[in-house]
Amino acid sequence: MTLWYLNRATGVVSLVLFTAVVLLGVAVHLRTRLPGLPRFGTVTLHRSVSLIAVVFLGLHIVTAVADSYVSISVADVVVPFAGSYEPLWLGLGTVAFDLLLAVVATSLLRARLGHGTWRAVHWLAYASWPLAVVHGLGIGTDLASGWLLWLGIGCVVAVAAALAARMTLAPRRRRPADLLENTRPSSRPIGV
Repeated sequence: MTLWYLNRATGVVSLVLFTAVVLLGVAVHLRTRLPGLPRFGTVTLHRSVSLIAVVFLGLHIVTAVADSYVSISVADVVVPFAGSYEPLWLGLGTVAFDLLLAVVATSLLRARLGHGTWRAVHWLAYASWPLAVVHGLGIGTDLASGWLLWLGIGCVVAVAAALAARMTLAPRRRRPADLLENTRPSSRPIGV
């Protein structure tokens, strides 16, 4: 039963941490300087909280697989909707995890990939986060007590407000497809 409690706790902490990661990512994009931090502090904090969030997510996944209370296999962690336990809710978490893996992998390889490719793939974080929220609310056993629902609503409201600020305050940027277009070799001869 200890693993079950640990799995729930690490899932909730992961939700809060990844919400903070999204909020900090928006702050980085808007070039927001957080009080008490130097200019580069927001980027550093975003990276540090991201790393901690990935560690808690790893603990969440390991405890889910190790716990014998429900049957979740290692394959269920990476293959969406294949599990026998709550296939929809678990599958949404798996898709969120797979998208996050792409974001993490490209972040680790950012120097080799180039900024445009990294940024285009980094947009997957905006798909991963809501899937993870729906996964947590759908599979979470504490939803009936109300506190998990209110925590989820609070996270959604915070991210929605940050995204609204991002859309209204940020200068118009190129679409992810435009970013990938700039990474392809040009067919025009040099100097033309």
